[in-house]
Amino acid sequence: MKDELFGKLHGYYLEDITVGMEAVVSKTISEADVLMFSAVSGDDNPLHMNREFAECTRFKERIVHGMLTTSLWSTLVGTRLPGPGCAYLGQQINFLKPVHIGDTVTASLTVTRIEPDKQRVYLDAAAWVGETLVANGETRTWVPRRNS
Repeated sequence: MKDELFGKLHGYYLEDITVGMEAVVSKTISEADVLMFSAVSGDDNPLHMNREFAECTRFKERIVHGMLTTSLWSTLVGTRLPGPGCAYLGQQINFLKPVHIGDTVTASLTVTRIEPDKQRVYLDAAAWVGETLVANGETRTWVPRRNS
């Protein structure tokens, strides 16, 4: 029973992954998302939390935490590509444009390189609001072999 459940929940194995595979997810960032992220992370920077403060900055309004925006890459890694069973090893991130409450962020990961000997998969990471690239980078994951 345990092995059967594990097999049903497991994502891709290293042998199943090829360069060019892609996964995409979209989410509209709400006020509640920002409040919950602040509570969980402890990041209560007034740039994210206080309208009056944010109006006095170059952004002129509150912006969404960058790490909340790019957490959609973690969603993809943990649930779709490579999916359940893999481990997040690292992330290189470039924050390019602000995201605002109410924006719909579309995040994507594309496999760019596989190191079979180290069981590592590298993925190009991008996050968009409409046609605007708001963040990009590279994600590194460890992926189990089928018979490990």
